[in-house]
Amino acid sequence: MSSYAELDSVDRALLAELQNDARQTNKALAGKVGVAPSTSLERVRELQTRGVITGFAARVDPAAVGRPMEAILSIQQGSSQRQATENLLEHAASLPETVRVMALTGTTDIIIHVAVRDMDHLRDLIWNLIERREVARIQSSLVLAKVEGPNLLPLDD
Repeated sequence: MSSYAELDSVDRALLAELQNDARQTNKALAGKVGVAPSTSLERVRELQTRGVITGFAARVDPAAVGRPMEAILSIQQGSSQRQATENLLEHAASLPETVRVMALTGTTDIIIHVAVRDMDHLRDLIWNLIERREVARIQSSLVLAKVEGPNLLPLDD
């Protein structure tokens, strides 16, 4: 048994359609996938129960909500203690500027993707972060362009 969820062609089709438009009606979704609406509803609920679908959300353009500048903050910690990492991850995730936070292996311990108003906002955010005892070093990189990858579907075996 593999460590990932086993998905058949209907599950894959439902996931692809939902990633393209999660707001479509169940009836429309069922029609696109070629199953009965009751089957579609049951399958989507099962995908949620199994943890394959973790939620539905609107994608927001940061610039449209007053945050036209995005940056990646690469953080090296002063301590490699697990609790320090968890504290910093929790703190970073709670910041209103945060888009995504990731803990990494290698020379960078944590990456924080942020969206801010301007350079002054970014500077203040960095200064506030560097004052935390868990942080030894921060390197910032401005995001010049973003391209979304394809929908995340299971790999073919």
